[in-house]
Amino acid sequence: MKKYSVSDSKLVSLYKEGNEAAFEKLVNRHRARVFTTIYLIVKDECIAEDILQETFIKVVNTIKSGRYNEEGKFLPWVMRIAHNLSIDHFRKNKRYPTVVMEDGTSVFNTMEFSEDSAESLQIRKDTHTLLKQLIKELPEAQRQVLTMRHYMDMSFKEIAEATGVSINTALGRMRYALINLRKKMEKRNIAYDPNIYPR
Repeated sequence: MKKYSVSDSKLVSLYKEGNEAAFEKLVNRHRARVFTTIYLIVKDECIAEDILQETFIKVVNTIKSGRYNEEGKFLPWVMRIAHNLSIDHFRKNKRYPTVVMEDGTSVFNTMEFSEDSAESLQIRKDTHTLLKQLIKELPEAQRQVLTMRHYMDMSFKEIAEATGVSINTALGRMRYALINLRKKMEKRNIAYDPNIYPR
């Protein structure tokens, strides 16, 4: 079986029928590209390797459970899984990001307490939990760029490379993400402090 002589969707079908070699061919075909995407985000070979393994475990579980229905779109589907797992890695490891709005004001910067009492720690935890929830409500492309920028400290050049768009597109998505986030905050009457980051 020559490389690419059999389509991804055909290999997935063969794997569903119990052909383990078909899945091995899929992994060998796309492993390098998926790994590169993960590595561009996490910048650590060991972590990238772990996330790569986790990605293909999730792929296996989804296909075997009969929930895979993206015929002909195997690689984009796998890349989405890899991308989401990479971002989740940072969400778990960076609990309190500083999200700076489009006018330079910082979200929840009043939560920077001089003394971390039990009460202030709880307030900080609650407000950042709410912030994460608001970010989750953003459109996927906007949520992606905001998370990569503020949770993962990636430059817009790195974000553009990792997501396969131009720097201008990444900047545009970030701007709309912050505008939408502000609207959501205003709707819920959440205050941010404009004095620390003046306009």
